[in-house]
Amino acid sequence: MAQTKINLHTHSTFCDGKNTAEEMVLSAIEKGVSVLGFSGHCMHPLNPDFYKPVDNVWHMPSDKIEDYAAEIRRLAKKYEGQIKIQLGFEADFFCSARHGDAVPDKAAYSKFSPDYLIGSVHFINAADEDFGFFTVDNKPEFVEQALVKFYKKPDGTIDGKAVACDYFEAERQMLRRGNFEIMGHPDLIRLRNTVLHFFDENDSWYKEELKLTARAVAAAGVIAEINTGAIARGMMTDVYPSAQFFEYLKQAGVPVCINSDAHRIEYIDFGFDFAAECAKKAGYDELSYPVDGKLVHIKI
Repeated sequence: MAQTKINLHTHSTFCDGKNTAEEMVLSAIEKGVSVLGFSGHCMHPLNPDFYKPVDNVWHMPSDKIEDYAAEIRRLAKKYEGQIKIQLGFEADFFCSARHGDAVPDKAAYSKFSPDYLIGSVHFINAADEDFGFFTVDNKPEFVEQALVKFYKKPDGTIDGKAVACDYFEAERQMLRRGNFEIMGHPDLIRLRNTVLHFFDENDSWYKEELKLTARAVAAAGVIAEINTGAIARGMMTDVYPSAQFFEYLKQAGVPVCINSDAHRIEYIDFGFDFAAECAKKAGYDELSYPVDGKLVHIKI
């Protein structure tokens, strides 16, 4: 792994993190991180209270976003000289005829003056239902309930192809409509498939979805994130993206970065060496990060 260590996917108690932002900073300094970016979950301009009836809220409420931005800027000044701190958002793509739209767009977030945005898809929407959406990284039993509700075929089986295609189509819509720097956990749909087995990653249609999405990432000019968060939390033994997706991203000329998606202080730099090896196996020899409005390239 390169000596320079950067992590731009960090959560705190402003959203669903378990430590305060300052505790995360102190841990990053201890671990030798040179640039730490905070990426609080956000669904701006929507207030995430609308989905309380069907899921826990992990996004920042609208009235807390300015407090979050002010605290990250305060910490950047306090620890200047020890570590560079960047203000970011993990901006969710959520589009609903009933609840409204949230698109990861720098213009939409301009009032908070972020250094960067991570664009992520956590939700699949089905507009014909009262609560027509579900979270693909919820607990397995809740994801299973949603699959039965939205994707059960007449023979009683789950249409896993439709689930995965809907997920990747949402990512491609986000890439077409958004304006952001990093694509978060590009194939998050795999997370609960390891337990529920509702689609096969070796199927030709699935590989075609990955190819189409890799091309969309390239066309949008964004960086694909190598995310170690699922390994840290014991949910998978692999990074996002998969080795197959890595191959298509490399073929499409998409740059990559390594992020830990840290929700606890101990996970700030979790799995970076493993992630770097995955990148090298796919043919990458450098990582790319948006820092201070410019791309920083680090040799692996």
